[in-house]
Amino acid sequence: MHTVEPDVVTDVLIVGSGPAGASAALALSTYGVPNIVVTRYASLADTPRAHITNQRTMEVLRDLGVEEEIVAKATPQRLMGDTTFCTSLAGEELGRVRSWGNDPLVQAAHELASPTRMCDMPQHLMEPVLIDAAVARGTNLRFSTVYKSFLQDDEGVTVTVEDRLRGDEYTIRARYLIGADGGRSQVAEDAGLPMGGQMGVAGSINIVFDMDLSKYTAHRPSTLYWVLAPGATVGGIGAGLVRCVRPWNEWLIVWGYDVTAGAPDLTTEYAESIVRRLVGDDETPLTIKSSAAWTVNEMYAETYSNGRVFCAGDATHRHPPSNGLGSNTSIQDAYNLAWKLKLVLDGTASPQLLDTYTAERAPIGRQIVTRANKSIGETAPVFEALDGLSPQTPEQLWANIAARKDDTEAAEKQRAKLREAIAFKVYEFNAHGVDLNQRYPAESSAAIVPDGTADPGFDRDPELYHQPTSRPGAKLPHAWITSGTRTLSTLDTVGRGRFTLLTGIGGADWIRAAAAQDLEIATAVIGPGQEYEDPYGDWARLSEVADAGALLVRPDGYVAFRHATAAASPEDAERLLTEAVRRILGHVRLGRV
Repeated sequence: MHTVEPDVVTDVLIVGSGPAGASAALALSTYGVPNIVVTRYASLADTPRAHITNQRTMEVLRDLGVEEEIVAKATPQRLMGDTTFCTSLAGEELGRVRSWGNDPLVQAAHELASPTRMCDMPQHLMEPVLIDAAVARGTNLRFSTVYKSFLQDDEGVTVTVEDRLRGDEYTIRARYLIGADGGRSQVAEDAGLPMGGQMGVAGSINIVFDMDLSKYTAHRPSTLYWVLAPGATVGGIGAGLVRCVRPWNEWLIVWGYDVTAGAPDLTTEYAESIVRRLVGDDETPLTIKSSAAWTVNEMYAETYSNGRVFCAGDATHRHPPSNGLGSNTSIQDAYNLAWKLKLVLDGTASPQLLDTYTAERAPIGRQIVTRANKSIGETAPVFEALDGLSPQTPEQLWANIAARKDDTEAAEKQRAKLREAIAFKVYEFNAHGVDLNQRYPAESSAAIVPDGTADPGFDRDPELYHQPTSRPGAKLPHAWITSGTRTLSTLDTVGRGRFTLLTGIGGADWIRAAAAQDLEIATAVIGPGQEYEDPYGDWARLSEVADAGALLVRPDGYVAFRHATAAASPEDAERLLTEAVRRILGHVRLGRV
């Protein structure tokens, strides 16, 4: 039992203001949950860091009401996708991959899958959008405040923090604590979260700089330009990388170093030498803005919580930037957790609901750590095609690259091998299924109600292709529907912090059953002459239920319960829905926690 009077009291304390912490604050404040964010830093992110923002994350941001601001400030999808492999930006081009949904066939799949578009939103632009909206809705933000330790009991968590301006310590009492304090999370360590994998498997350097590179990039617009140069296979992410921060004059370079030898001295002269080498231009003026060393990690938490302490984002999954999964998964972690905390805090759900956070998100975290590290290894065949992995002089590498242009049988085979190796990078740059196919099995999560159907699996490669389904545990399929003169997505009928029951003509019993629940459940009827209509017939095809069937969708847009046909009677509909709700909420209704 907590006895010492704390200095500050709140419902949820969030340590860290990065993508996970900021989005947790935004969601909680949107749901009316009092929360405080503390960050050891005096400002939000001042470097680009994470940037790829995929469709699922954009759906989350759409629901949280900040999608339009993100789109206005981000680099649009059409300027992201001519991923280029070259010897330098000014040098020879080896090949391109149409990436991030810009391949015509993949673009069609993107348009069918979601009402949103992916974009490139660097972290130093993303964080202010999330935090500003969170603060406007009630979040209390404290800069220069260092997390020191926590003590938890049956009723809450007492956290000691240090004010870096005053130099003194004080305590914050919260019902729950969220550790969103990054890849070296002290909260995760103090909570004793078991980790798999390892840290520091390779070394990388980020160099942020300003340089007008329009003449090398505007005709092949891309987020990423991969440079195959001597030394590029050492550490890091498998090649030299020139990343566009803002077209076409703000950039970030990633270059590897031997982690066993330690990071080099990051002088301005050193940074400029790397930039000149990868750009291949010694004349255009450049300004080095910052440089920093970091390590490639392959680590994931096996459990995301300990009692009333929960961790999210890089605190629980640590991996290289391949596939652009880091901030996306972090934001989705927070979105998964926030609505559950809200329902537990207001007494609607049992604390058992919070157990489903680990059950649902830990397998996703492990999956994306594996995928990101696997993508690094998939760069090696590009070098292999040029015999560039074995130790050799720079002159030999350039000779190997030049040899691909010869009119010989060996050169023809080399060209084919290089094309194949570059094309295989689709698993990093167009992994639509990795972005959207996340499913939560009812066998592991009590917040998903099994409907007795067999897992359909995937008809095509689940990493490359999204396959929508309304089976419990999957994200609600997107279809364009109408309401009067408005055209909207089925995803726009759900979310906003509450459950939603979707049905059609003949589903009146389900509507009455939803109204009879203690839980707030919005309803949406889709069909001719109803509140929502399906003029294209897309929803009828994708819903996988009859008109009189029903889908109960969670606040995070995931299907929690499905009944494919009409209920046998009004009483049967109420019984089935009540049993589903009781399972999801932890079986019992408690007073305020």
